[in-house]
Amino acid sequence: MAELPTPLPIHAVLPDLLAVLRQQTGAVLVAPPGAGKTTAVAPALLAEPWCQGRVLLLSPRRVAARAAAERMAEQLGEAAGQTIGYITRLDSKRSAATRVLVMTEAIFVASIRDDPELAGISAVLFDEAHERHLDSDLGLALALESRAVLRDDLRVLVMSATLDGARFAALLGEGGAPAAVVESAGKAHPLAIRWLGSRPDQHTDQAVASAVVQAWAEEEGDILAFLPGVRDIARTADLLATRLPQALVLPLHGQVEPAAQRAAIRRDAQGRRRVVLATSIAETSLTLDGVRIVVDAGLSRRAEFDKAAGVTRLVTTRASQAAAAQRAGRAARQGPGVAYRLWEEAAHAGRPAFDPPEMLTSDLAPLALTLATWGTVDAAAMAWLDPPPAAALAAARSGLQALGALDAALHVTPHGRAMAELPMEPALAHMLLYAAHHGAQGDAARLALLLQERGLGGPGEDLGRRFERWERERSSRADAARKLADRWASAAARLAQPARRGGELPPLAVLLAEAFPDRIARARAASGEEWLSAGGRGYRLDAASPLASARWLVIGDAQGEAKGARIMAALALDEADVTRWLGHRLEERHTLTWNTAEARAEARLERRLGAIVLARIPDPKPDPQARAALLADQVRKVGLDALPLGAASRALLERGRHAGLAALDERALLDDLEGWLGPLLNGRRDLDLSAGRLHEALLARLDWNERQALDKLAPAEFRSPAGTAHPIDYAHEGGPQVELRVQALFGLDRHPTIGQPPRPLLLSLTSPGGRPIQTTADLPGFWRGSWADVVKDMKGRYPRHRWPDAPWTEDPSLKTKNAFERQKGGA
Repeated sequence: MAELPTPLPIHAVLPDLLAVLRQQTGAVLVAPPGAGKTTAVAPALLAEPWCQGRVLLLSPRRVAARAAAERMAEQLGEAAGQTIGYITRLDSKRSAATRVLVMTEAIFVASIRDDPELAGISAVLFDEAHERHLDSDLGLALALESRAVLRDDLRVLVMSATLDGARFAALLGEGGAPAAVVESAGKAHPLAIRWLGSRPDQHTDQAVASAVVQAWAEEEGDILAFLPGVRDIARTADLLATRLPQALVLPLHGQVEPAAQRAAIRRDAQGRRRVVLATSIAETSLTLDGVRIVVDAGLSRRAEFDKAAGVTRLVTTRASQAAAAQRAGRAARQGPGVAYRLWEEAAHAGRPAFDPPEMLTSDLAPLALTLATWGTVDAAAMAWLDPPPAAALAAARSGLQALGALDAALHVTPHGRAMAELPMEPALAHMLLYAAHHGAQGDAARLALLLQERGLGGPGEDLGRRFERWERERSSRADAARKLADRWASAAARLAQPARRGGELPPLAVLLAEAFPDRIARARAASGEEWLSAGGRGYRLDAASPLASARWLVIGDAQGEAKGARIMAALALDEADVTRWLGHRLEERHTLTWNTAEARAEARLERRLGAIVLARIPDPKPDPQARAALLADQVRKVGLDALPLGAASRALLERGRHAGLAALDERALLDDLEGWLGPLLNGRRDLDLSAGRLHEALLARLDWNERQALDKLAPAEFRSPAGTAHPIDYAHEGGPQVELRVQALFGLDRHPTIGQPPRPLLLSLTSPGGRPIQTTADLPGFWRGSWADVVKDMKGRYPRHRWPDAPWTEDPSLKTKNAFERQKGGA
C-alpha cells in the first residue's frame, strides 16, 4: 500500500478492514466525515493478494467523483488518469494503467448491466451509501446478485458516515451470517452550533447572505453556505457582491465548469478568503480545503416523481437531521469549526431523521428497464434494503410497454434492449432511436442532453432557444456536452434498425413528442397561460414567456402540482406538424353526452389527440346500443322521475311497494333498466317515451303469480256495496285511501280492509256533490257518532237524497229518494 503524506483516522481501522476482506467478500465501513474513507480505502486494496483487477469506487455525484480521483492521484504523486482514474458523463480520465476507477453510480449500473460478470473488477466500493440514491440501491442489488451467481470472489464494500450498518451488514452477508461492520472513530475536532432561527419575512437568499456577513465578521476561515438550488445561489452571490465585496464568492453545483468546481474545492492560490455557495453536492465525499464555517439554510431540494402529472419535479423541503449533521461536519473536517443554522434549536428534533430513499419517491422506469435487461421479472427476489414499491413498479412497466420496450410478459424487447444501451431515461432513449430511424439522431441526442443537463444553453422555458444558444456556446462544458451528444447519436445510429435515409427530418418538437406524447399540449386561450395536454392534465405558462404566443407545445419539463404544473421547458409545435408527423397518434372517437338543457343524448364524432379535441361534428352513424346505454345511465342518475310515467304507472308502482313485490321496487327497476326499459330506448335519443308503453313494460315484469298476489294484497280499486268501483290511492300519506259518496256504503257496518295482514282502508267520504264530508278508518264508529251531525248539515243541502238515522241498516244506492223508492217499489 502506498504511504499517504498525511495520516488519516481511517488508517487506524484499515488493517481490520483488510483482514475482513481477505476472509469475506462483503463488509460495511462506518466512518465519520473527514476520516478519509473516500480517498484512502480504495488505494489500500491494491496490494491485497485477492485484488488483481480494478477497484471501482462509486460516488453519488460527478463533482465528488472527479475531486476524489484527483485527490487520490495527487497523494500518489500522479495525474488523474494513471493509477487513479475517473469517468463521469461529461468527463473522464483513465488508461490501461488505471487500477482505481471512480465513477458515478449511474455509470456503474450501465457497466454491470452490460457485463454482469464484471470481468477484470476485483472490488466495488459504494461510497456515501446512506444517501440511498436509486442507482446506488439498484447497483448494489445487481452487484450482490453478480457475486452470488457469477463472481463469488467479488468484494463488495459499503461505506458511509451516517449508516444503518446492521441493515447493510445483513444484506451483504453470506450463508446466513451478516457481513462484518468496521467502524472508525475519525477526528474529533470541536464543532460549535449556532442557532440563528428562521426568518419568515426574508427570502432564503437574503437570510443566507445576512448569516454569511455575520459569520465573516465573527469567525476566521473560509465559509461554506448550503442553499437548496442554483437560483438561490445566484441571488445570494449578487447580494454578497454588494454586502461583502472583499470576499471571493464561488458557486459549487453541477452546472459549474470543472475548473470553477476545482477552485471552489481548493484553497485560493492567492490566499484570499472564500465564500463557497453550494447545493447539497457538498454534503458528503468532498473536503473543501480551508472551510471552517458552515452556513446552513436548512433546506434540501430533491427530485420526486409526480405520478399524476407524469413528471419528475423538484421539491424543496426541510433538510433531514442526517443531512444537517453532514453539512455541519464540513466545518470541522480540518480543525475546529462552527455551523450557523437558520432554524430554531427547538425545532430541530421535528425534522425527519433521514431523507427518504429515492426508491420510494422516484420514477422507476429506468430501474424497471434495467431489471428487464438483467433478466429479472420478480424484482422482490433481489437483495434490496427497500424493495421497489409494487404500484410504482407496475406503473413504470406499463409505461415501458407503451414505448415498446417490454412485451406482455414483461420481457425486454429488442427495442427495449436498444433503449437500455443509451445512457438516459427510457423515454428519451426511445426518442433517440425514433430520431435515428429518421436520420435525425444528432438533433435528438442534443435535445436529450439539453433536458438532462440543467443550465446548458442558458435559462428560459424555450428549449429551441436554449438549443441554439448551446450550439453557439464555446465553453468547455458546452464542448464536452456536444461531444457526448455526438457519441450518443453514433450509438443510436448503430442501434436503430433499419435506418431511414433521405427525406425531411422531423422537427425538434416532433422528436420530443415521441418521447412524451402525453405532454403534447394546446393553449386553452389566446393569452398562452393555460394549456391542456394530450394526457388530460392542465399546465400553466408565464404569459411573458416567448412560448406564450404558440398554439401548440411539447412539454419537456414541468414543476409543481399535477393540476396546473408550471411549464419549465418546452418546444413550440407547428400545428401543421401535428397532422403531418403525429398522425399515427390521432384518433377518431365516437362520443355521447347528455344535453341537460334539451334533455337528450348528443352523439358526436371527434378527431382527437388524446384529451385534445381537434374537430367535432354530429355523428352520422351513432351507435344505437351506446346511446340506449347513455339514456339508461341518465335514468339511473336521476331515478324513475326521469321517465314520463303516467298515472297508471305511478299507481302500479305504489301498489307494488304496498304489496312488497321486489319486481316493482325502484332499486330493482334501476338495476335492471336494460331488461325492461332497454327495448323502449332502441333508436331513441331522448326519454320522451309513451306513458302507455312504460306502463306495459312495468306490468310485464310481473308473472301470473305476482299479478295474483298484487291484486290480492294491493287491489287497484275498491268495490262499494252499491256496486261502484273506486281507485285506491296507495300514495296517500295516511295509507291506502279511497274516495267515494257516503250513500255507496249504506248497509255496511264493518270497516273495509286490504292487504295481509288486513289493514283498514282509509275512507274519504263525500256528499252527492263531491264535497268532502269526513275521512275515517272506523266506519261503524262514524255511523254511530258524527253521522248525526252530518245528517243535520246535509239534509238542508241535498234534500232529494237519503239521510237515514241508521244508514248501516239501509240498502246502498246512489239514487235520489224518489228514484230509490221507485226502484224499490218496482222490485
